[in-house]
Amino acid sequence: MSQNAALSDVQLGHTGELDTAKIVPRPALLEVCSHGATHPGQVRLKNEDQFLIAELTKTLCVRQSSLPQRQVQFSTERGYLFLVADGMGGHAGGQRASALAVDTIEDFMLNTLKWFFHLKGGEGDHALVEFQTALARADDRILREAGLHPELHGMGTTLTMAYSIDPDLFVVHAGDSRCYLFRDRTLYRLTRDHTLVGEMLRQGALEPAQAARHQLRHVITNVIGGTKPGVQVEVHKVKLEPHDVLLLCSDGLTEMVPEQEIAEVLHAEVEPSRACPRLIDRANERGGKDNVTVVVARYEEGRIPNDE
Repeated sequence: MSQNAALSDVQLGHTGELDTAKIVPRPALLEVCSHGATHPGQVRLKNEDQFLIAELTKTLCVRQSSLPQRQVQFSTERGYLFLVADGMGGHAGGQRASALAVDTIEDFMLNTLKWFFHLKGGEGDHALVEFQTALARADDRILREAGLHPELHGMGTTLTMAYSIDPDLFVVHAGDSRCYLFRDRTLYRLTRDHTLVGEMLRQGALEPAQAARHQLRHVITNVIGGTKPGVQVEVHKVKLEPHDVLLLCSDGLTEMVPEQEIAEVLHAEVEPSRACPRLIDRANERGGKDNVTVVVARYEEGRIPNDE
């Protein structure tokens, strides 16, 4: 779904495509166990990837009271934020761009987004628009930084972000990092690759078998920052179910490890803290030609401890 497309609830169809025609009630309370990891790979000297896992909670700080009570009280309502950014533009530029993007998103989530509202219906659609604004802010900040430092000209970053509250999952995306949903032993890709090869595939000008080795497969057509303003933000809203597993990753994983093997690891390793290193090990065993970053989150009913 592009920036200008209509926003709607979506459910995953059996083919892995998003089916907007089916809306099924879901349990209201889901808890998440999550873990993230990043590695420079076997070729690159520096790691230009960044990741973020954050939990948003409502807090009541009691300054004075005539009643005996705790000074700090926390709400049971929580929001969960997951983000992967893959920088580009040389060692200094790539690291700086991805770090600026993460910092901008953190500031937005803390000081701008009214995350504690029930983001359903029209409010959920408004949240997606707000997330688009967050990525536009990151785009502007990176371009301004590059303008102040000529050696950073052209720096940019991919950015794939997922935010969940109760069963509602919001995904915003630019670039060729990816977000997947693993459900019922099937791996569904939620995002599109914003690359020249990706566009050729969607237009039917290239066969899937040709894409993996195409010489232009690394040409990215849409990033945060880069050489011109105006990032195009892809957005999705998905209903989560118990036992769903969310995966965000940089292309350092997907370039090295086929989706079938990724699904096998997610099925075999229930704990995110075990799935992440296994996926990174697979990428490095295949050559580790790029930085590789993975974030895995598992959703369950009720409360389970977070293993971060």
